Amino acid sequence: MSGYGSTALLFQVVGVCAEVGAEGELETIYIPMSTAQRAFNGQDRVGAIMFTTSDAEFAQNQHIVDDIRNRLSSRHKFDPEDIRALFVGNTYTEFARFHKMLAGVRIFIWMVGIGTLIAGIMGVSNVLMIAVRERTREIGIRKAVGGTPVSIVSLLLQEAVLMTSMAGCIGLVLGVAILDVMSRMLPQSEYFRSPQVDLHAAVSAMLILVAAGAIAGFFPARRAAAIRPVEALRDE
Repeated sequence: MSGYGSTALLFQVVGVCAEVGAEGELETIYIPMSTAQRAFNGQDRVGAIMFTTSDAEFAQNQHIVDDIRNRLSSRHKFDPEDIRALFVGNTYTEFARFHKMLAGVRIFIWMVGIGTLIAGIMGVSNVLMIAVRERTREIGIRKAVGGTPVSIVSLLLQEAVLMTSMAGCIGLVLGVAILDVMSRMLPQSEYFRSPQVDLHAAVSAMLILVAAGAIAGFFPARRAAAIRPVEALRDE
C-alpha cells in the first residue's frame, strides 16, 4: 500500500525479482508505465528509461547506446552528441573501469606475493646453508658409512619442504581464522560480504610452497652432497 495524505493506492503483487542487481534493486517496486501515468498524473512524460543488455560485450554495449541515441535524436530532432538533450548512464562503462582497477590490484598482489616468495626461498636456503656447515661432520659420517649423495640431497630437500609446508599451514590457519573474525565483525554490505578462503586457492598455495621449499633446499643439498668424507671428518 502506498499513500499520500488521505489518498491510498492499493497494488497487487504479481511477481518477485529473483536476480540480484545493484544495491537496493530488490527493495524497489516495479509497476507498468501506463499504471504510473494514470495513478500519479504522469501524463505522457517519461523521466528515465532503464533496460539491460544481458551478456553483451563492451563493443556491442556501446553500439546499443549509439543506436539508441541516433533513433531518439532522429525522432525528437536533436543532436545525438548533445548530452544535455539525452543523457545515457551506461553502468557497463563503470563496470569495465572497476574491472580494470581490480585487475591492476590483482597484478600488484601477485607481484608482492612473488617478491615475498622469492625472499622466503632465499631465507630458507640461507638457513639450510648454515645447517649444512654446522652438520658437515654428520654428513661426512653418513657418507663414510655408505650414504649416497642422493640420500643426502633427499634428506635436506625433505627438511626444506617440511619447513615451508609447516609455515604455510600455520599461515593458512591464521588467514582462515582472521577471515572468520572479519565476517562476524563486518556489517552486511552488497559490495563486501562473507569473506572466505577458496579451497582451490588454498591447495594451489600449498603446492607452490612445496615447490618453493624444494627450490630453496636444492642448492644447500647439492653442496652437502659434494662434501668429501675425509675433509668432513677433519672439520671441527
